[in-house]
Amino acid sequence: SFDIERSIDDVVSQADSASKCYDDDGRLKRTGSVWTASSHIITAVIGSGVLSLAWAIAQLGWIAGPAVMILFSLVTIYTSSFLADCYRAGDLNSGKRNYTYMDAVRSILGGVNVTFCGIFQYLNLFGIVIGYTIAASISMTAIKRSNCFHESKDKNPCHMSSNQYMIIFGITEIFLSQIPDFDQIWWLSSVAAVMSFTYSIIGLALGIVKVAENGTIMGSLTGISIGAVSETEKIWKTSQALGDIAFAYSYAVVLIEIQDTLKSPPSEAKSMKKATKISIAVTTTFYMLCGCMGYAAFGDAAPGNLLTGFGFYNPFWLVDIANAAIVVHLVGAYQVFSQPIFAFVEKSATQRWSNINREFRIAIPFLPP
Repeated sequence: SFDIERSIDDVVSQADSASKCYDDDGRLKRTGSVWTASSHIITAVIGSGVLSLAWAIAQLGWIAGPAVMILFSLVTIYTSSFLADCYRAGDLNSGKRNYTYMDAVRSILGGVNVTFCGIFQYLNLFGIVIGYTIAASISMTAIKRSNCFHESKDKNPCHMSSNQYMIIFGITEIFLSQIPDFDQIWWLSSVAAVMSFTYSIIGLALGIVKVAENGTIMGSLTGISIGAVSETEKIWKTSQALGDIAFAYSYAVVLIEIQDTLKSPPSEAKSMKKATKISIAVTTTFYMLCGCMGYAAFGDAAPGNLLTGFGFYNPFWLVDIANAAIVVHLVGAYQVFSQPIFAFVEKSATQRWSNINREFRIAIPFLPP
């Protein structure tokens, strides 16, 4: 009798130990929180596109520009709330988990919709990471050109290719891509989020200085007027501005993957909704400040990239810091958008070559095991 009781106690103890190490789906216990999810979202949302918002507001004007930003922020919170509820099928606390955006599509829509949505999701992600590679190389080239102009006193045109910087960025991402999954890149997202605030604040500060230098707030209520541009150009640029602002809030393609890092209780949906509200509130605040201050500084002549409006000498080192922050941010953002692609490739390879299932762990210097 004593041996039976001891055996039962051992089984219960082992079950308790397992429950502390594993989640209800048998995977290792998730450790993500509202704050790590917020970091992932901010890293995904606040991209270098924030520097183009002054141009977007210049097309829309003081009334429509800020109004459209607020509208898109509310739409993002609203739609993200629905998507967060799709993480679990059925019951929000105990239903079957959908690990990826495509799993949610398969669970809810099924059929041909899975293939249709999958093609668009992965093409979108692939296009985003290509864009990040190009943007990072442009920022690195801008730093090099800035220093070249400064050293030559504007006598050297400083023409240079961005190809070498594109290769450097790509090699860096190859190493960072060895990080297994979202759970392991929370620190990278945190650094990237800080960097996004860094270059946004620099752009904001330079805009404030420019407004003080001008002695007036530039811009108009309706943006660039017809006459300065043709009616067709006005329609085209207004549409482009709306697209820029809408894209600045886009992160739906990685929302489910971010939510899959959250621990419970509370329910993953509840934590994700809270993280969405926090991150979108922070993002919108920075968007409004940077976009509006940039428009106030340059008016209808606001450049497509706010940093280029300040030239190479006003002050060149501060613009260099902003460009460096953009590069570091894009390093992290690349990983956030690449993880779903890696997961898809690994899952497809496992299904096709099921006999090849051995994993090799590679230690990367300065990174956690």
